[in-house]
Amino acid sequence: MEKVAIHTNDAPAAIGTYSQAIQAGGFVFLSGQIPLVPGTMEIVAGDFEARARQVFENLRAVAEAAGGSLDDVVKLTIFLTDLNNFATVNSVMETFFEQPFPARAAVGVASLPKGVDVEADAILAL
Repeated sequence: MEKVAIHTNDAPAAIGTYSQAIQAGGFVFLSGQIPLVPGTMEIVAGDFEARARQVFENLRAVAEAAGGSLDDVVKLTIFLTDLNNFATVNSVMETFFEQPFPARAAVGVASLPKGVDVEADAILAL
């Protein structure tokens, strides 16, 4: 099966040895996105809600670069350093996704890259 790397300047550049996404067959595997602003590669200013929104904006940009949208997400994983932010993530998610919502896992973790408090990755079915 052929793997095709997906890249867009509308999402943060990879900060390690990975692609923003890989398409394989009818699926696109989006790498984890943290709340970096693509143009500056700095963490978005504001509160947790602003950081969560930036994560989903970044996922949307990569999904669109792959020829899809967030409506094509079948599996979403959210990583939180504080599970008390779970309700805020749900609220933000409702502005980016429509029913039926994707399958999802929310995972509490000790730390994330660049010291952020939220990261998400996704799988699209095209």
